[in-house]
Amino acid sequence: MFTGIITDVGTIAAVEQRGDLHVRIDTSFDTASIDIGASIACSGACMTVVEKGPGWFAVDVSHESVSCTAANRWTAGTRLNLERSLRVGDELGGHIVTGHVDGIGTVAAIGEEGDSHRIDIAIPAELAGYLAAKGSVSIDGISLTVNSVTDQPDGATLIGLNIIPHTASVTTLGDVQVHDQVNLEIDILARYLGRMEQLRNHIKM
Repeated sequence: MFTGIITDVGTIAAVEQRGDLHVRIDTSFDTASIDIGASIACSGACMTVVEKGPGWFAVDVSHESVSCTAANRWTAGTRLNLERSLRVGDELGGHIVTGHVDGIGTVAAIGEEGDSHRIDIAIPAELAGYLAAKGSVSIDGISLTVNSVTDQPDGATLIGLNIIPHTASVTTLGDVQVHDQVNLEIDILARYLGRMEQLRNHIKM
């Protein structure tokens, strides 16, 4: 379990195709305090540490994980938002994030609003019902507040986010470009409420 508060931006140093992708990630984390088998969210995808050394750790990324995450995310040189798993007593500064990617969004527009960046993201139709203005969403592992939800005439849905300078400087969102893909995770409460609504409608039928 995570909070969506990014504590490091790591860089993929090497990728090796074994049975799965073996990905080595450079980090400023104190890796001596990270156990083999520990969970680290990598741009929103929960990964298990399988190797480590001073200033780096490695994870194995399955074909399923590759297919469910943003394109070209697991390539050498890519920067990743990193968060270690929540420990008892830690501050819950963002919202509850599981590290399970629900879908892939596409950056549709970027603009300036005061000192902040306004980012509009096109989201998959199957996730539209789980997002609401002033609700929470995880974008590449970052806990963010949805400022607006706009349903387009063509059936697409855009969510609007305001990225303050601090968030842009300590995450990869400062480098995002139009047409880039991002990992999305809907709020866990919205997921359960959506499932309950599906079951209620099924029973009525």
